[in-house]
Amino acid sequence: MTAIAPDGSNVDLRLEALVTDLIGRVADKWTMIVLDVLGEAGTLRFTALGHAVRGISQKMLTQTLRQMERDGLVIRTIHPVIPPHVDYCLTALGHGLGDAFCGVWEWAADHRDEIEAARRAFDQRP
Repeated sequence: MTAIAPDGSNVDLRLEALVTDLIGRVADKWTMIVLDVLGEAGTLRFTALGHAVRGISQKMLTQTLRQMERDGLVIRTIHPVIPPHVDYCLTALGHGLGDAFCGVWEWAADHRDEIEAARRAFDQRP
């Protein structure tokens, strides 16, 4: 399904909705951090992933991983052992998204001092 944008170009409404949804989800800090941790570590058990993502609650980690699995970003593997354990790893889609957002981390690292100076200046204004 397409629509006409104000500039006269065609807009794919399904793609626009998907991008808007993904930006909202991926822009949340937990998804970005899980992408980063799994991108660096590879496969992790749920408990190890929870320890690596400092500050996340078990409930939030579960919700984040479920949504990432739904979007095809992670693979959840249940091992039939006693006690059972669950591993998570990124899919090719997850790696690709992590690579795409790597630029944000690099930009932040390159401009950290400028951002912190701007924030200090702003916070000191009357």
